[in-house]
Amino acid sequence: MKFFLQNVINAVQWGSFYSLIAIGYSMVYSILMLFNFAHGDIFMVGAYIGFGITTLIIGICAASAIVLPNWLILTLIIIISMFLTSFVGMFVERVAYRPLRAAPRASAAITGLMIGIVFETVILAMLGAKRVSFPALIPAITFNVGGVFITNQKIIIVLVSLGLMFALHQFIKRTKWGMAMRAMSFDFVVVPLMGVSINTMAALTFAIGSALASAAGILYGIAYPVLDPYMGIKYGWMAFVAAILGGRGSVMGAALAGFLLGFIQIFVAMIFPSTLRDLIAFSIIIVILTIRPHGFFGEAYSARLRL
Repeated sequence: MKFFLQNVINAVQWGSFYSLIAIGYSMVYSILMLFNFAHGDIFMVGAYIGFGITTLIIGICAASAIVLPNWLILTLIIIISMFLTSFVGMFVERVAYRPLRAAPRASAAITGLMIGIVFETVILAMLGAKRVSFPALIPAITFNVGGVFITNQKIIIVLVSLGLMFALHQFIKRTKWGMAMRAMSFDFVVVPLMGVSINTMAALTFAIGSALASAAGILYGIAYPVLDPYMGIKYGWMAFVAAILGGRGSVMGAALAGFLLGFIQIFVAMIFPSTLRDLIAFSIIIVILTIRPHGFFGEAYSARLRL
C-alpha cells in the first residue's frame, strides 16, 4: 500500500505537467479548430524564460544583498514568465496561424511543426546544445506521512497547477472574455457576426495557453532541474494525446486526461519494465479511444464539423 500511494503522488505530479500543457492544445482547437503543434516547444521556451528570469532575480538579490523569501521569488518568476510567454504565443498566432486561417488544416499543422523547429534552433544558437540546470529555488524538504515520502516541491507543483486550472475555470465561466470564448467554441461562424473579434479571441486563447505552458515549464524545472532544447517534443506530444483523450475542445477533459495519462505511465512502469512503458500506455489509450472515439467529453457533432 505504501508503494502504491508513493506512485500515486508521482502520478499526480506528472499529471500536473501534462494537464497544464494539454489545456493549451484544447483551448486553441476549441476556438480556432486547429492544433498548435508548436505548443510543446512553447512549453520549452517558457521553461527557458523562467530559467533566465530566475538567474536574473537571484543575481540581483545577491548583488544588492536583498533577501527575499523563496515563495516570493517563485511567485514572481511564475508571473513574469507567464506574462512574457503569453506574448510568444500571440506572436506565433499572428505570424504563423492567422495568415493560414482559411487554409487547409494540414498547412497549419506543418507550420506549427516549423515554428517548433525555429524555437529549438534559436535556443541552440543562444545557449548551445549543452543542457542547463534550473536554479534551486525551493530547498527540498521530505515529509514522512505513514511511510509515504512527500516533498514540499511535489506539494507546491500540484497546488500551483490546480490553482491555475481553477483560475482558468473561473475566467472562462465568469468573465465576458470567457463567455465569448465559450460561445465561439460552440459556433465559430455565427459569433463573429455578433461583434466578437475573432482576431482578439485567437490572440487571447494563444496567450492563455502559452502562459499555462510556461508555468508547466517552470514547475518541471523545479522537479527535474535539467532543461533541454528538445524537451518540448516529448512532453508536447504527450499533452497532445491527453487533449485528444479528454475530448477535442474540452478544457476540463484535457485536464482530467492529463492526470490520467500521468497515472497510466507511472503505474505501467511500476508493473512492467520501463522500456515497455510508452508501448503499454499508448495501447491502453488506443483501447479507450476505440470505446470513446470522441474522448471523454468530446461530442460527435464537433468531431464531424471540425476535422
